[in-house]
Amino acid sequence: MKNIRFRSIRFVLAVQLMMIAGIPARAQSSDASLYFKQPAGNYLEALPIGNGRLGALIGGNPGTDRIILNEISLWSGGTQDADSDSAYRYFPEVQKLLLAGKNKAAQQLLQQHFICKGPGSGSGNGAMVPYGCYQILATLELQWKDTLAPYKNYKRVLDLENGKATTSWQRNGTVYTQQAWVSMTDQVIMIRLTASGKGKISFTTGLDRKENAAVTATGQTLVMKGQLPNGDQPGMRFSSVLQVKPKAGKSTVNGNNIVVENADECLLVLSAGTDYNLQDYTVRGKDPLPIVTQQVANGIRQPYQQLWERHQQAFRRYFNNTRFYLSAVAPGTDTLSTPERLTRYAQQLPDPQLPVLYYNFGRYLLIASSQPGNLPANLQGLWAGEYQTPWNGDYHIDINLQMNYWLAQPNGLGELTAPLHELIGGLVKPGQKTAKTYYNAPGWVAHVITNPWGYTSPGEGADWGSTLSSAGWLCEHLWEHFQYTRDTAFLKKYYPVMKGAAQFLAAILVEEPDHGWLVTAPSNSPEHAYIMPDGTRGSTCMGPTMDMQICRELFGNCIMAAGILRTDNVWAKQLDSVRKRLAPNQIGQAGDLNEWLHDWKDGEPHHRHVSHLYGLHPYDEITPWSTPELAAAAKQTLIQRGDEGTGWSKAWKMNFWARLGDGDHALLLLRQLLTPVSAGFDIHMGGGGTYPNLFCAHPPFQIDGNFGGAAGITEMLLQSHGADQTIRLLPALPHNKDWQKGQVKGMHARNAFVVDFAWNNAQLKQARIYSGKGSPCSMLLPANAEVKDSAGRVLASTGNTAGVMKFNTIAGQAYQIMVK
Repeated sequence: MKNIRFRSIRFVLAVQLMMIAGIPARAQSSDASLYFKQPAGNYLEALPIGNGRLGALIGGNPGTDRIILNEISLWSGGTQDADSDSAYRYFPEVQKLLLAGKNKAAQQLLQQHFICKGPGSGSGNGAMVPYGCYQILATLELQWKDTLAPYKNYKRVLDLENGKATTSWQRNGTVYTQQAWVSMTDQVIMIRLTASGKGKISFTTGLDRKENAAVTATGQTLVMKGQLPNGDQPGMRFSSVLQVKPKAGKSTVNGNNIVVENADECLLVLSAGTDYNLQDYTVRGKDPLPIVTQQVANGIRQPYQQLWERHQQAFRRYFNNTRFYLSAVAPGTDTLSTPERLTRYAQQLPDPQLPVLYYNFGRYLLIASSQPGNLPANLQGLWAGEYQTPWNGDYHIDINLQMNYWLAQPNGLGELTAPLHELIGGLVKPGQKTAKTYYNAPGWVAHVITNPWGYTSPGEGADWGSTLSSAGWLCEHLWEHFQYTRDTAFLKKYYPVMKGAAQFLAAILVEEPDHGWLVTAPSNSPEHAYIMPDGTRGSTCMGPTMDMQICRELFGNCIMAAGILRTDNVWAKQLDSVRKRLAPNQIGQAGDLNEWLHDWKDGEPHHRHVSHLYGLHPYDEITPWSTPELAAAAKQTLIQRGDEGTGWSKAWKMNFWARLGDGDHALLLLRQLLTPVSAGFDIHMGGGGTYPNLFCAHPPFQIDGNFGGAAGITEMLLQSHGADQTIRLLPALPHNKDWQKGQVKGMHARNAFVVDFAWNNAQLKQARIYSGKGSPCSMLLPANAEVKDSAGRVLASTGNTAGVMKFNTIAGQAYQIMVK
């Protein structure tokens, strides 16, 4: 009964807050739907649907419709030994050269011996080598009959709240409608075709895959079976089944296709699977065909409405858990297509709901591409249109995979981080071998790239592929999940993973000669280069700032975790002594934060990576209120680095500026992130922006920008980081008039708090804090604010001056905040 009561109280409060904010109780379609007035020309104009495992891109062509299909585990390649057996022998010499300032010689030695064995990622084209790549499953083709007559009144809409794509058009007086969704509960893709007249539905359908698969047709069923390569060996097996269920009319087989004629309506039910073994990726799983066949059979025999309602309830549970509304509207924008809105926004024309739509779209994509029991969202989330995806569609772990999950915890989607946690845990065993092979060190390491096969070796180039702090960065997500949930059982499970990453980093530290600080060596600042005073240009170095920040964070988190779990007291004290000797953040002569141990020039002054601001975000050792000098240096760094960059780079900078409390600059970057990019396929490292279907343009398409942008909006509205984990509402609200009045429902803060709040004239008016675990609460509140418990007792008040208020809470209780 407690959960039902909590939900009802939340609903009542949400309605009250909406009234304060001047927002209708139901969201406007312009903030929760994508809309197109024409069919997709390619997948960057298509509508993505998914359930974390199965995905589809809906193009909606009334002539020949090609629906791209995906399955999250469909990877070529397999497990491999890519560790260079003799690398550890050269490790001491590399460190010695770095300590002597001979970086060029150290880098040459590193390039010879600290790279992977074999072809590695295939230079980002690994489909045919053991590293492998994420691939398209197939294309589902619908060839409509009698398409010579023109169509009109075309409309294609993606409903973010329910996870459904609907396409409609009119031809020869008949209105046709296609509804497509991927069941969250029954593991099938559902496509329902209807018409306004009886006997009007006639089409041919088939499954097409250009390689490594064969399709057969029997009765009303298509079966595709295939096997991808693992280098020169056979790799993953996969299957897909499509069953057609017409109402009236008839269906026949024509070769490998099914022909439906004169039906009143028709249902297409499809599923797919692979033999990837999530529990142990080194062992092949079961033949997927029987499972897939059963899933389709179950989908066919159940009433459509029953399936839909079950899916809708499951999807809305995630999507409506958190909502963000702005009161401002621009008349007429709800009749514009999404591409038209992007174009207008780039022209500085008003569209207050477009940023809200982008935020909702980011949450939608995470719900649709990352579900427990599956692999995590990759570089393209779930939606790949190629056999050789850009950069293999893999997991880049020097920021990109991590960025995919920044928005999860504060937006009530912590449950969806389980695939990431499982992937991190799966890297420990191979990472232990890599740590021994390259560094003769305990613990575990992962470098820049990984895949579902547990790849932890360096890349094929040491200048980019030898970054060694990625495991520490990944472990931040384990600690953050605990921070938001206070789930000690989870912490106990993953504490050994964190400890192993810390043991490795502690073991490879050396004492640098100038100050006696402990630093990592050899390492680099991801994908960037420096210029030494003598003109030497390089990437290999010791103690890059990001490494030091990650070490401080990971070591500190391990120390706190050991205390909470009452374990490893001696080791925690030793680690604390090491942590105190780590090289600190340093401010350079230009007033910026040094990226390297020394105040060297940037090899590329406007480089897309700003890795040395890791301490500002996602780590929180740099804040405007606790370290103002370092915060000022971080701001100067951002000014010098500039706003230009790829899509994900702009998204990270949004988060930086939000952490600095500058909502105007964060909004400026959001506008740049929403710059329309044509749906082409050029791969170049620059520009950034948004494709017509709101996919982020790296370019090419990378989903991290979508997730990072949504996280940036979240940081503008609520923050709870810092040593005291004070909840700050509206910490970076832009001065733009469109943002002056609004409401947030269900955002999460650290220490297991859930927050609803509304504002007007840029001032907080009312809030509600729900305490999940009874933690003490610290909040920054405006003047004349009161905190009351459920009995109406005043627990804290600010008087005439804004300030931080602290009060105790009881688990399961809610607290009201009113501002006079």
